[in-house]
Amino acid sequence: MERAYDPYENVVTVLEQAMDVGNIDRSMFEIIKNPQRAVIVYLPVEMDDGTVRVFEGYRVQHSNIRGPFKGGVRYHQDCDLNETMALSTWMSLKCAVVNIPFGGAKGGIKVDPKTLSKQELRRLTRRYTYAIEPIIGADSDIPAPDVNTNSQTMAWILDTYSMLKGKPCPGVVTGKPVELGGSRGRESATGRGVVISSKLILEQMGETLSGVRVAIQGMGNVGANAARIFHHRGAKVIAISDISGGLYCSDGLDIDLISDFVTDGENLLKDYNAPGVTHISNRELLLCECDILVPSAMENQINEELAQKIKCRFIVEGANGPTTAAADTILSERGINLVPDVFANSGGVIVSYFEWVQNIQTLTWERDQVNEMLEGIMTKAFYEILKEVEVSKCSLRMAAYILAIRRLLYAEEIKGIFP
Repeated sequence: MERAYDPYENVVTVLEQAMDVGNIDRSMFEIIKNPQRAVIVYLPVEMDDGTVRVFEGYRVQHSNIRGPFKGGVRYHQDCDLNETMALSTWMSLKCAVVNIPFGGAKGGIKVDPKTLSKQELRRLTRRYTYAIEPIIGADSDIPAPDVNTNSQTMAWILDTYSMLKGKPCPGVVTGKPVELGGSRGRESATGRGVVISSKLILEQMGETLSGVRVAIQGMGNVGANAARIFHHRGAKVIAISDISGGLYCSDGLDIDLISDFVTDGENLLKDYNAPGVTHISNRELLLCECDILVPSAMENQINEELAQKIKCRFIVEGANGPTTAAADTILSERGINLVPDVFANSGGVIVSYFEWVQNIQTLTWERDQVNEMLEGIMTKAFYEILKEVEVSKCSLRMAAYILAIRRLLYAEEIKGIFP
């Protein structure tokens, strides 16, 4: 019987490998291997029909050694504590890789949000906020959107928290509406970071985005924005998918038309039809022949079996943990360059950092300024990763992990263990 995938076990395995490859002293490894705090909350919510349901929620705070905890909140029926622990660890690594002053956290509720009305989601969000209020705040732990949550969710968290504190607290969340203190450019930031990552890896091969064939798994916030930006920068998006299946066109899809079709949330890709467009499965998308494959759905999408069959030149991870540790080895042996999640999808947390700075300093920056600073930070981090690749003779993922671990451990060492 095949062993079930464990996301936390996967991230710890890669941490262990990076420690060995980077010859990093293990005396403080247990500190960054384990989260500082893991909270389970039970959330009674009155449903529209008058019945009461109790939902299970989580907030895991992995590390605040380099700054306040930072991480999204996801609503998903498969969400559990182990997944949330893994995601919080990836957040610590991500913030350290791009060298912003945040630590890692993650939250979630085990729920299929599509089965709840907007009013029920609002009540669930407010109850979750009430439950975790003692451990979040602008200078302690700052939530953000993740899978199946958005700026509306953040507005509910912000309002609930502010009511409990008796004053406006815009810095408690990022990814909120611009009208409530959100940052311009935040909504598209993670997808934009995926495109920036793709541009940077192509440059190492003397190539540009123009005409490059891209396949994107996932049409949530990350995938949809990445698809639009790739399309507008001259790349040829030949395949995209959502939970209903995928679309394929060898000449390139009209991403603007497709985005308009699914924007209201009522339509799925299975309902879209156009001349030259073929309907494919998510598996077929992952295996289609392309230059850049962007898994931007959920973790554990590329396993050992798929890694042996994939027909792309580059993988740029838009999702957290889409590739298993075992698949990584196979992809490396096959010469497929992989840009890891802890760098490739860091655009969201980078612009969340910009939003937080604007909130605590009562500033407002224009979108062009935000996008320019985002590209600057990611470019600097990418070349630091490349330098580590040369020094440690390793993959981009190993180099990114080594860089992040060293920064986390250095902070632990110079601060010392309390008491």
